[in-house]
Amino acid sequence: MLKHLLAAIISGLLLALGWPSHGFPLLLFFGFAPLLLMEHRISENQKIRKKGRKIFWLSFLAFGIWNGISIWWLHNAQETNAAGELHDSWISFGFPMLFNATLMSLVFLIFHKVKSRTSVCVGLTFLAAIWMSFEKLHLWWQMTWPWFNLGNGFANYPKWIQWYEYTGTFGGTLWILGGNLIMFWLLNQRIESKKSKYSKQFALFALLWIGIPIGISFLIFNNYKEKGDPITAIALQPKLDPYTEKYSTDSFDIVDDLIVLARQRMTPEVDFVVAPETAFPGSGPGLNVDRLQKDLLVQNIQRGFAEFPELSFVSGVELMRFYPYEKLATETSTRWGNSDTWYDVMNAGIQINKRDSIQYYYKSKLVAGVEHFPYMTVLKPVLGDLMLNFGGTVRTHLTQKERSVFANSFNPAKVAPIICYESVYGEFTTDYVKKGANVLFIMTNDSWWGDSDGHVQLFQYGNLRAIETRRDIVRSANSGISAFINQRGEVVSSLPYDTKGALIGRAYLNNDLTFYTKHGDYLARLGIIAMVILLIYSIVKPKLKPKEKKKEI
Repeated sequence: MLKHLLAAIISGLLLALGWPSHGFPLLLFFGFAPLLLMEHRISENQKIRKKGRKIFWLSFLAFGIWNGISIWWLHNAQETNAAGELHDSWISFGFPMLFNATLMSLVFLIFHKVKSRTSVCVGLTFLAAIWMSFEKLHLWWQMTWPWFNLGNGFANYPKWIQWYEYTGTFGGTLWILGGNLIMFWLLNQRIESKKSKYSKQFALFALLWIGIPIGISFLIFNNYKEKGDPITAIALQPKLDPYTEKYSTDSFDIVDDLIVLARQRMTPEVDFVVAPETAFPGSGPGLNVDRLQKDLLVQNIQRGFAEFPELSFVSGVELMRFYPYEKLATETSTRWGNSDTWYDVMNAGIQINKRDSIQYYYKSKLVAGVEHFPYMTVLKPVLGDLMLNFGGTVRTHLTQKERSVFANSFNPAKVAPIICYESVYGEFTTDYVKKGANVLFIMTNDSWWGDSDGHVQLFQYGNLRAIETRRDIVRSANSGISAFINQRGEVVSSLPYDTKGALIGRAYLNNDLTFYTKHGDYLARLGIIAMVILLIYSIVKPKLKPKEKKKEI
């Protein structure tokens, strides 16, 4: 039992030490191998009872270590106690860590059950298929949390994964899982002292499995040239503390500060000024979406940049939509006090310039427990008013079904207004590009977690979107990291965290569509098909013929 416990701990540590923001991703190719060895030993030991239960809890230990070390920073989200004082929110860390580790352990348990009913080979193939299916689930269901999708593990090593333009992050997931299955086979042979004539071939195959994709990636990286015409943009980093400043500061003071910050770097060549997620308003309600042209804050922005007639100001903003009668309200609406008026709140992006009508977009990938209550009809009776504060302002937000792209009359730029958490979603981002986006603007507020790995991980995940779509990124973050990222996923320039400033740079407008942009998460869809086929096979097989004794691998 001690060996099994040690194997689980080693797996958890290898996965954690390989994970962004500071991990070395080569370790991810070994992270599952000790866990697979543990499962195989327990499965083959006829003396062990309740094997499934032991495998579940040991895998829970491994995945708990990985999740816990990698997202420890979530506890930095602040809550207000009964005395009105801010303190760390440990439920913000504990719930997602335990919940995700539980889901991963259930996936591993199902793999064990299928393997025990079929064969080692079928079981390992099923593991790859069900893990990819699990990752796809985390991209679309209401409890969405794709932070630990394995392909994200290379976010800080863009030179290794230039082929993501063909596969997306699921190519990385398959790469890691395949490497671990090979490592498991080699380690198992070594432990059992089997002199297999295939051991050397498998060792060579392991090196090639890891090395060839890296080599191909470096080849693509060194030969790729930025595509498209350039634009000049300024990314603002106003550095407003979301707990003590942002929502207590006068809205006009915030807007004036953004204008002053931008004008420090302004030249006639600047095409865009980009401000972070919900950059304004400050204290008070959001802007009425039906009266934007007459809004005093909008007019203040237009006056502030009046001498730059071809400039577009793109920013995160809080918008509101009002309904005079309850029958007009949406599922996410809230009553305005005791009146008959209802309203929606939107975490939005907005584009303002001198000539065009104001364009806006509603953030549509929301943080569970902060911006929406997942599966409300089921969970509300259980959880009551408990909202799991992962960092942000707890409120249900209105979204939109389709992506929007900001165009303007002055240049050929078509902007994808990506807001914070949306930048974690690959196929979702391609929806902007398929609507014509030739540059990505990421507007975010990562200040909820302080100076921790949280804002760094989210920043690095943006590299993946640049490679998948071959689009330049202009990133504006409230407290950092604001940056310009090129089409190869390289950070061209950046402002460090907790620094107030404005960053000026160029972005190129690429109109070509990558294979991944056209076809999305096709590898995940193939994984789902394979999972279903193998699951059915595992159910049917024992009924077709007498149970055979599994061969040692």
